[in-house]
Amino acid sequence: MCEDDHAGIGRRAVFVTGAAAALTLGTVSFASAAPREQRTRTVRGTLPPGSPDFVYVPVDVPRGVREIHVAYTYDRPVVPAGTQGNALDIGLFDERGTELGGRGFRGWSGGARTEFFVRADAATPGYLPGPVRAGTWHIALGPYTVAPQGLSYEITITLTYGEQDQTPRPVYPPERAGGRGRAWYRGDCHLHSEYSDGRYTLAEIAGLARAAGLDFINSSEHNTHSAHAHWAEHAGDDLLILLGEEVTTRNGHVVALGTDPGTFVDWRYRARDNRFGRFARQIRRAGGLVVPAHPHATCIGCNWKFGFGEADAVEVWNGAYTPDDEVALADWDGMLVASVREGREGRGGGRDWIPAMGSSDSHRSPDVIGRPQTVVLADDLTREAIQEGIRAGRSYVAESSKLSLSFTASGGRGEHAGIGERLRVDRDTPVTVRLEVSGAPRCTVRLVTDQGVLFTSDPLPVSGAGTVEWRTTASYAAYVRAEVRHEAAAGPLPGALAAFTNPVFLGS
Repeated sequence: MCEDDHAGIGRRAVFVTGAAAALTLGTVSFASAAPREQRTRTVRGTLPPGSPDFVYVPVDVPRGVREIHVAYTYDRPVVPAGTQGNALDIGLFDERGTELGGRGFRGWSGGARTEFFVRADAATPGYLPGPVRAGTWHIALGPYTVAPQGLSYEITITLTYGEQDQTPRPVYPPERAGGRGRAWYRGDCHLHSEYSDGRYTLAEIAGLARAAGLDFINSSEHNTHSAHAHWAEHAGDDLLILLGEEVTTRNGHVVALGTDPGTFVDWRYRARDNRFGRFARQIRRAGGLVVPAHPHATCIGCNWKFGFGEADAVEVWNGAYTPDDEVALADWDGMLVASVREGREGRGGGRDWIPAMGSSDSHRSPDVIGRPQTVVLADDLTREAIQEGIRAGRSYVAESSKLSLSFTASGGRGEHAGIGERLRVDRDTPVTVRLEVSGAPRCTVRLVTDQGVLFTSDPLPVSGAGTVEWRTTASYAAYVRAEVRHEAAAGPLPGALAAFTNPVFLGS
């Protein structure tokens, strides 16, 4: 075993990769060796507070290497209350380089693993199998947070020499399942497995999705598409599996929903770098939707800072309903009001309104897959039809498959509109708004407009079924959306959401 010392970073040059500043340390070199032999190098160093977002350790890989194995540790000193301790993420780029866009990307495990391997025929979950070619590879370190004392790390790199096996050809899940024609389909589009920082296996996710009454799910691992090629065996006529990624930047997370198989979206930029638009366009070119996730989450780096100009939808409800979801719901409602004020809500010319959705963000037990779930009116159970329904806002969000809604608005001459649609009537034409609910015992219905909450029902019966009607005009309410809420525990605050709809717009 050989050792190198990266004692500090003061003598190392900071460079820019087209986005956030990054640091490259000294190169770790290996000599050639005979087949089946191993060579190991260990490097140590300390990163001070204020380190760049990404620190790269170059590794010169000679010809004849079969496998690269990396293990790392770092210190976790005690820090004062209210001060962030050390957290160090890790990943790998091959000889094609670390340029923004990820051509050389070979995997990312964040802080979920302490070691990984890559070879032609296999790789640790989160990493991509493929040829180990000669050249300069880079171990990517992400000092997520650094304690005042600094972050001391140790990386052990082991090369195994020998002939490489064949890389398996990826097989992806089909883009169509056995649907029911035009119908309401239930899905959870934000899930994590052992291919990033989750603990669920893919088989467990698929089984739990079916048990939750879901018709579709979306693969959304943090900063890696490595799970894409492993989902096919878990799909079926009863479960459509879309492929994507949770692009996890330092300024918020965005779900790439239903991209082409094998699509990787880079995450190495902040809002100040003005790079997000490039990758939002990449998601769309790959056939996916751009969905900012948990925009008001309180974890470090989770709060959405890129604005919503590129969003196809926004994840308003994430997992168990908490105060940050309530803030996200109110913020989204403010965006609806702005779209009405600026004449953008589906009338053409400028950006349309942004639909809301909800997902579980499940990682491990006891996280509940399908709580909440987005229920989409789609022409069939296909990738394209589901995405079109989400993009159009023909959807509502429910806490489980036990709860169902039907929400419509109608005029006096038979005009009719559903969720995500516009009822085209004169400003003073009487409009009847109707919500039918099942599976919501003792819940209260609220009807929300651009003026705020204009109607609150009595609690539904213990059977959970009921119908609410309310009359208005387009001059009084530019849109109407429905919320179904549990009974409040105490005080004037509303209870936790059980379900909510995208709006019906009123007016010509």
